[in-house]
Amino acid sequence: MHRRGVGAGAIAKKKLAEAKYKERGTVLAEDQIVQMSKQLETFKTHLEEFASKHKQEIRKSAQFRVQFQEMCAAIGVDPLASGKGFWSEMLGVGDFYYELGVQIIEVCLALKHRNGGLITLDELHHRVLKGRGKFAQDVSQDDLIRAIKKLKAMGNGFGMIPVGGSYLVQSVPAELNMDHTVVLQLAEKKGYVTVSEIKEGLKWEKERTCHVLDHLLKEGLAWLDSQAAGEPQYWLPALFSELSSRDVTPEEANQMVP
Repeated sequence: MHRRGVGAGAIAKKKLAEAKYKERGTVLAEDQIVQMSKQLETFKTHLEEFASKHKQEIRKSAQFRVQFQEMCAAIGVDPLASGKGFWSEMLGVGDFYYELGVQIIEVCLALKHRNGGLITLDELHHRVLKGRGKFAQDVSQDDLIRAIKKLKAMGNGFGMIPVGGSYLVQSVPAELNMDHTVVLQLAEKKGYVTVSEIKEGLKWEKERTCHVLDHLLKEGLAWLDSQAAGEPQYWLPALFSELSSRDVTPEEANQMVP
């Protein structure tokens, strides 16, 4: 027996069925989008209610701000996107980060003569808290990072360099490439580094090593102790807690031997 061929009618029925499935799939997808939109609007309404109810807590507590920002991120809302936006006006978070940014700049400028424009995030946090007083709004390191990112976007020379699980905050428009960054990371534990340590630790030639260190000296980011035992030491005041905790001149630093 010969198998009968597929007729034109069967082909037409198959195409019609496929079209119906496709149409049904489109309708389902549209329904899902509508449902998701409704859920999003509901969540946004709840978020507004949460913001209104906990306005003071969000403004004063770093923990509440993180929680609120995470909730905003879940629906694609940036509470800091506009200084005059709904969220900024309702909560004052725009003013909070603006004022925090100004305070960060003031701290960095006050210490620039000592650290050349580099400061650890920990020390910046400590000094910002000290300057605000115990009755001011709480400030977390996450708040500082957010404010610094805003400053960086404004082109003020601010940036962050990862060091030892935290950050060095750069407040000057100095050109620092990856070579400078790895030297800073190498000096993180002791607060200083030598030519030999860089050559051995990073497997660099002396010319490359000296070029990086000379640049750090030129930018005021490092101090040279030429009288250290063994060989000269290049101190990074931003990493050296003793220098960071009291006023020390470069001449005094040259006399310091660990």
